[in-house]
Amino acid sequence: MKPTASISNGPVQGSLPEVHGSVTTARPNVLRRMLAFAGPAYLVSAGYMDPGNWATDLEGGARFGYQLVWVLLLSNLMAILLQTLSARLGIVSGRDLAQACRASYSKPICNALWALCEIAIAACDLAEVLGAAIALQLLFGLPLIAGVVLTALDTLLVLWLSRYGIRLIEAIILALIAVIAGCFLIELFWAKPVITQVFGGLLPRVNRESLYVAIGILGATVMPHNLYLHSALVQTRRIGSKISEKREACRYNLIDSVVALNGALIVNAAILVLAAAVFFKQGIVVTQIAQAQVLLTPLLGTALASGLFAIALLASGQSSTLTGTFAGQIVMEGFLNLRMPPWLRRLVTRLLAIIPAILTILYFGDGGTYRLLILSQVVLSMQLPFAVIPLIKFTNDPRRMGEFANRGWVRVLAWAAAAVIVGLNAWLVADEVGPWMAQSFAHAMMAGIPTVALVLLLAKITWGSTRLQQATLMPEVFVPSGIPAPHYRNILVPLDHSARDRAAIAHAVALARPQAAMLHLLHVEEGVTSRLFGAYSSTEEIRAGEAYFNGIVESLAAQGVPAELVIEHGTTPRKAIIKKARDLNPDLIVMGAHGHRGLKDLIFGNTINQVRHHVAAPILVVGREP
Repeated sequence: MKPTASISNGPVQGSLPEVHGSVTTARPNVLRRMLAFAGPAYLVSAGYMDPGNWATDLEGGARFGYQLVWVLLLSNLMAILLQTLSARLGIVSGRDLAQACRASYSKPICNALWALCEIAIAACDLAEVLGAAIALQLLFGLPLIAGVVLTALDTLLVLWLSRYGIRLIEAIILALIAVIAGCFLIELFWAKPVITQVFGGLLPRVNRESLYVAIGILGATVMPHNLYLHSALVQTRRIGSKISEKREACRYNLIDSVVALNGALIVNAAILVLAAAVFFKQGIVVTQIAQAQVLLTPLLGTALASGLFAIALLASGQSSTLTGTFAGQIVMEGFLNLRMPPWLRRLVTRLLAIIPAILTILYFGDGGTYRLLILSQVVLSMQLPFAVIPLIKFTNDPRRMGEFANRGWVRVLAWAAAAVIVGLNAWLVADEVGPWMAQSFAHAMMAGIPTVALVLLLAKITWGSTRLQQATLMPEVFVPSGIPAPHYRNILVPLDHSARDRAAIAHAVALARPQAAMLHLLHVEEGVTSRLFGAYSSTEEIRAGEAYFNGIVESLAAQGVPAELVIEHGTTPRKAIIKKARDLNPDLIVMGAHGHRGLKDLIFGNTINQVRHHVAAPILVVGREP
């Protein structure tokens, strides 16, 4: 049985139910226990080095040299703090951040937070689409539009990998991260940056010119959906409910976060330092990722440099694609308690990213993709406060976290990080949007209304009260009482002249006989003759079918079970069953299951799934007898 979280409005399924608690942490020694807990932070760190990071790091290094190294360091420290709080929330409360928001805020607030998070995920996915398309162009000469369309196929890759458990996905992500890090460390060795200048970049300084890129780096590093993701991924470990077990899990996840996120810092710093050492030194302004790749060969003196760059970019896009898929699932299920088939969820998200990417390429050319990449990361930064502030409030609350609630110094650091994020974003809005709003009243209304709405929402989640609903990961047994037993008067039984009929009729008779219910047998002739001549059709096969079904009615009558038979022609089983159900208004529909799935559903049809969405009566699905 899958774990559920029980709250006041009914049980809620645990985060990522298909892999929830699937990894045991019971190991004989400290090292093996540490390795058992290792993994969630590496999946999260993949999002910290996606193609959007590349664009902001390349832009920052090429335009401002080493001046923004401090932004990377600050962003990474903030990321470690916030991801640690996210992991603690998941471990202690048994809820991911999205579920905690749904249990704490009103429905309108939750819907607004969900919409903002979906925008952030779409922006992140946009960066992955463009990054993978650029990498395919660099490696194989594929046109950008073709590469963008081809990225939709990674939906199948994610689905295929998900079948083999979370540990395989963690291993693949770790391998891709190793490829990225290895490529850039080699290129950094060739670039030979001046170490004293690199450390000089740790001195904080920012101006109006570098603000936009600095906030892009912040948004690309501290990614909002990663906070939702981490709080769910830690629940893939089988932790236990004791205080000591949760404390141990928090300790090991802190180690996991520090190691993984510092690894991401090394990669991001390597990209920025490489851009500063190669492009800024030569006075070259990078306007495209592809331009950076082409220029690496002459500037570093080896053709291998451009190849390593493209390979690392492709690995970056694919690793962040895997984690983005999980984040989308967590956000939708957590905020809305709505489960969507993974392939459909992934396809919708990917289409939301592909459409603006294609439009940008068509109207602005390949150079527009670079601007779009940076814009996507600024959008991520703008959404950050709406994930960070609820996280801080939840982990500060001793009612939710007990003795694991944040200590005083952690609260100070957390709120300071939130203040920096909100302050930089407010500065950016005033600097970038303010002049545009001043141009006309229409501009002021277009930007002013959503800005005011976001400010009010931010104030509400910051200073507004939250309700408290306790969660437990133990399955809760609920036995209803005082509910009357259903009374069956009319039971509809669709038949298809196959081995499934016997089991369906047997169950229908068992339910009908105690209450003297009437069985309404329905069969649809789908052959070409039936479609052409309808009820006037008469072939050897149709006559044999009529004899078969009449025999069933006679056999039921002999057993004292009233039954009537209707044979429809020239329609589909789905339409006939729906029409009959609406005319008859049966108390129950009993249908035999065909037993196939997947590709066979496409070939032979899936009538039950099509019917159940269009009828009000309950449906009993009966498997074929062995």
